[in-house]
Amino acid sequence: MKTKRGAAKRFQFRSDGSIKRAHAFKRHILTKKNTKSKRQLRGSTVVHSSDMNLVKAMMPYA
Repeated sequence: MKTKRGAAKRFQFRSDGSIKRAHAFKRHILTKKNTKSKRQLRGSTVVHSSDMNLVKAMMPYA
């Protein structure tokens, strides 16, 4: 089994078993987005529980 390298660059496993990810919609076309929405997209968030099995399948050794 191989690790999906794109997934390895996008996700990090935390010690409590949750998976950390970045927010979407923060890469380009930022001029039409207001400051509040751009500020709230900073930082990281946790992968939803319904998507955990998909991410774990892409990263079998994490």
